[in-house]
Amino acid sequence: MRIIKTIDKLILRSYLGPMLASFFIVMFVLMMNFIWKYVDELVGKGLSLGVIVELLLYATFNMISMGFPLATLFAAIMTMGNLGENYELLALKSAGVSLPRIMLSLFIVTLGMATASFFVTNNLTPYTNKKMFAMIYDIREQKQQIEFKDGAFFNGIDNISIRVEHQDPETGLLRDVIIYNTATGTRGNMAVTVADSGYIRLTDDKRFLETTLFGGENYQMTRDRNWYDNNSLERTSFTVQHSLDATPGYDFSRTDANLFGNNATTKNVVQLEADIDSLDRQVNVATTKTYRPLLYGYLFERDTMVVTHSNEARASLNGRLRVMLLDSLQNLSLTEKATIYEAAQRLAANSRGVISFDETMTKDALNTLYRSQIEWHKKWSLPVAVIVFFLIGAPLGAIIRKGGLGMPIVISVAFFVLYYVISIMGEKLAKEGSWPAFWGVWMPTLVLLPIAIYLTWKATNDSGILNTEWYIIQWHKLKAKYGRKAK
Repeated sequence: MRIIKTIDKLILRSYLGPMLASFFIVMFVLMMNFIWKYVDELVGKGLSLGVIVELLLYATFNMISMGFPLATLFAAIMTMGNLGENYELLALKSAGVSLPRIMLSLFIVTLGMATASFFVTNNLTPYTNKKMFAMIYDIREQKQQIEFKDGAFFNGIDNISIRVEHQDPETGLLRDVIIYNTATGTRGNMAVTVADSGYIRLTDDKRFLETTLFGGENYQMTRDRNWYDNNSLERTSFTVQHSLDATPGYDFSRTDANLFGNNATTKNVVQLEADIDSLDRQVNVATTKTYRPLLYGYLFERDTMVVTHSNEARASLNGRLRVMLLDSLQNLSLTEKATIYEAAQRLAANSRGVISFDETMTKDALNTLYRSQIEWHKKWSLPVAVIVFFLIGAPLGAIIRKGGLGMPIVISVAFFVLYYVISIMGEKLAKEGSWPAFWGVWMPTLVLLPIAIYLTWKATNDSGILNTEWYIIQWHKLKAKYGRKAK
């Protein structure tokens, strides 16, 4: 028993190091992908380091659930490969310790990691998603920094256009400044400022545009309603002019993260179950809805002959109503006929709008239902994927008997790409309603599970399916066998 405990400690020490290293490597790669995706929205807006670090922190927590399976696969292959390469695995088997018993302590750790990944996905990820969505929205709403290019107009401020002939790169002094301001009215009134030089910058809180101009003139054009005979142009000169104008959108304002709580990715299992239940009822009501309210609420709202009679009576009156309507129309004037036709067209247009609105609401409810079902299944499938990836990685490491970063990375990436591609295809079909959410989410796990069982069985029986020497030996056996038959 003491020897077994010592062996477990040895294996756990060999596993935890690669696990932590591979987890941080995976998270770094995923973080680089996130930065590459949003780099255009982060650059050039003067965001503080604290805001960028906070956003990256939320993104990191959001990607933990995705990093766990790949890190588990990579660490399991590396650990068992190192043990096999150093003949420690062979020594343990020679001492009568089976491969499942060697993997037991690692499997228990993997179960703990799978449980932790569920709580991360169910509790931490929805919270960080809300925070991250709110921050990304605020960053997108924030305007770019004020940057002047020589000889070009800067139009980043509402109702203001600024042209600078040249800007000194060291002092920031602007030469030959022209400012067009159309915020003074709605009838084409405009103020124009021309200055020899000056400084234009945002205040420290980025709420105001501070302008200091030297040696210039102001032109104020005013137009009345009757602009052709009532308009004026005022001209004033100045030596130094200082102004402070509000610039909304340049300061980084925070939006309440709870406003983004309606997304399926920002809810836990209990909230998703409640949403799925209510959306399922809403979709059932919408899909079983008849045209009766449309017919007797819009088309025949004032037709007492159609509305008040029973279904049987309306069916018997159908032919007579058609004859009465044709006879009545023949006796009407062209104006009265046009009025009736216009009323019919209006009722038909209103009915079409009602149908289109109901159809849009039903589609939105269906899309939300599909996404909620997908997210509910993903809460449970990701922890199971951690276990499946371990059952693939550990036997593979025992079979290939290669440690280090070469072969484990290649095999890990290959299996993860397979899992990721199947997952993307399944989720796409589930979001479209072509597949049930269960198959769309669980398909990659169900595809990899037989592979995990097969590899575990082959590793337990000391198979050499990934050993090149095994293939060489089998080739020579086949060659010798068929060579003898040929003779």
